[in-house]
Amino acid sequence: VQLQASGGGLVQPGSSLRLSCAASGFTLDDYSIGWFRQAPGKEREGVSCISGRDGSTVYGNSMKGRFTITGDNAKSTVYLQMNSLKPEDTAVYYCAATMGPFCNLMVAGRTRIDYWGKGTLVTVSS
Repeated sequence: VQLQASGGGLVQPGSSLRLSCAASGFTLDDYSIGWFRQAPGKEREGVSCISGRDGSTVYGNSMKGRFTITGDNAKSTVYLQMNSLKPEDTAVYYCAATMGPFCNLMVAGRTRIDYWGKGTLVTVSS
């Protein structure tokens, strides 16, 4: 079982990035797939989550309207489109999976995580 996050990089404020989370060893249908981030010196923060079962989504408050999470179950891949990036979005972004319909709890950081992927660094700086 593996989650592989990719797509991070160095971008200027106002730019966009798309992160990908490729899953292997399990199917997304029965899982909630979430993105988390952790900035230096700060606690881990729930960014967004998508249900592999019905595609419903949840977002953290500071991401609403700027970030969009989508999933392609056939490719076992979840994407995080990030627009209008700000310096405060700088962090290591991780994807994670939890079996069951727990997106609200995942973003709130209140449920167990079954699988973690390695992070991808996003740096927003001029």
